[in-house]
Amino acid sequence: MQFDLLLKGGRLIDPAAGLDALRDVAIANGRVAAVDADIPADSAAQIVDAAGCIVTPGLVDLHSHVYWGGTSLGVDADRLAAKSGTTTFIDAGSAGAGNFLGFRRHVMERSKVRILAYVNISFAGIFGFSQTVSVGECSDLRLCEPREVVAAVREHRDVVVGVKVRSGKHAGGTSGIAPVDLALEAADQAGLPLMAHIDEPPPGRSEVLPRLRKGDILTHCFRPFPNAPVFASGAVRPDMRLARERGVIFDIGHGMGSFDFAVARAMLEEGLAPDVISSDVHLYCVDGPAFDILVCMSKLLALGMPLVEVLRAATQAPAQAIARPDLGTLAIGTVGDVAVLRQRPGRFTFVDAVGASLVADQRLVCEGIVIGGTWWPNEAVNDVSETERFVAHAAHTHVEVAARHFGHRHD
Repeated sequence: MQFDLLLKGGRLIDPAAGLDALRDVAIANGRVAAVDADIPADSAAQIVDAAGCIVTPGLVDLHSHVYWGGTSLGVDADRLAAKSGTTTFIDAGSAGAGNFLGFRRHVMERSKVRILAYVNISFAGIFGFSQTVSVGECSDLRLCEPREVVAAVREHRDVVVGVKVRSGKHAGGTSGIAPVDLALEAADQAGLPLMAHIDEPPPGRSEVLPRLRKGDILTHCFRPFPNAPVFASGAVRPDMRLARERGVIFDIGHGMGSFDFAVARAMLEEGLAPDVISSDVHLYCVDGPAFDILVCMSKLLALGMPLVEVLRAATQAPAQAIARPDLGTLAIGTVGDVAVLRQRPGRFTFVDAVGASLVADQRLVCEGIVIGGTWWPNEAVNDVSETERFVAHAAHTHVEVAARHFGHRHD
């Protein structure tokens, strides 16, 4: 056989290649070997019927927490991969320099799905995060040592994509802007971008944003008040426009408390769509409101973002943000990572992090993924319990959990 796997009859949307057409995709030796209108079925050892489906590069979730077993908030990436269309999870600072080796040995190297990571500026990573414990990893600046981060980057350069900092009252206590400055120092020395989280002030968004450079990532870019990117009137704050003009990357990072439909509408109306759509999936939002990257993408679709741009924000854009041109595209010769998606019609109620709802007539679901040329079907694609889990969350939102950790109280 010429090919190991053939995805036949699907609508191929590859934003990086500017392609949206009916195409077959063939994989050989773990890489994309052919893309054509009609590749003979007898040329492949395995055929996947993709008729009626969207075939797209495997999704790259730029913000996730998958150091399961080693941190209180981690989830198992392998259990999420096929149902979320995700072939690459980027862990956003669950581990710091002090425990990164454990993350690599016990999770990254044992997972079927690809895992890359940002190293947290805090030596211990995100260590005090549960429904009853909330200890900010940057509240003690003795933990924030750039030299340790740089050493970890050098040791694990093949899997590290940047430096992560969580700033704000909840993550940093009384540390103010110092964790951001220390993280920028580490990122500069390592030659990598910074991903910055901002919760409640101090510091304020106006202190953090001007420090971010071209290629740095502002995660939670559609977060609620306080530190929202818009005024109460809905007008976009000037520093957000300046950051976009400077080349700062806007990332959704939905999570448990960091996505607000009203803020999203205001930003989209002003032409400030997110560069990247990511889930910030972790133990306390995997059952809502974030669920996974496909649910987050479905929310942006429901808000009017075009399908091709939604897919770009989950494939090409995150791959560019981590400087991995081999990901996020199905160009000939690239890694054979594919997501086979379907637009499922129906009545779906999406809920944001503050408890607001949005009714949509479709959502994206995943039929299966290809990782390195191996087909991995989503066994739960028609599982009634999965639908029930989604519906149950819409009826009983976890707003108080988000409020407890991120301070977004609305009482």
